[in-house]
Amino acid sequence: MSEVQVEQKTYRMPPQEGISIAHFLTVTDIQRSIDYYEKVFGAEVLSRGDPGGAPGYLRLANIWMIINVGGGPTPDKPTVLLSVPNPDLISSFMNFRVADIQACYDLWKSRGAEFITEPKDKYGETRCYIRDPDGYIIEVGQSKPEFTYG
Repeated sequence: MSEVQVEQKTYRMPPQEGISIAHFLTVTDIQRSIDYYEKVFGAEVLSRGDPGGAPGYLRLANIWMIINVGGGPTPDKPTVLLSVPNPDLISSFMNFRVADIQACYDLWKSRGAEFITEPKDKYGETRCYIRDPDGYIIEVGQSKPEFTYG
């Protein structure tokens, strides 16, 4: 697999230099979603938010996640409404690349993950999808040995 070197060597949330990237997930219940990602995937809970409306923060593998409820337009996004997805109309999703898909499938299923199907071969990988408590899908894929990126 190709490696990419960038100038910034350390990534923190919030960043002390450069940038860090987090995936913002709009949910119906912050604590339920934090518990789910912690239990199923072993995410590290950085903050559970607070009753005043602060979001929760997680670290999951090499990403940060912001977990927050939806809401209406705000002055900095005056036409945007945040809501959980229609489970059958998804425009984006997280993609987990794993070294052993069967081991992840077995472990995460035992922890409560709801898989749409078992792992299936597709192109240069084996993959399956999980649906989280708010209907988001998460692709879990293992590349075949002969497949490389870039």
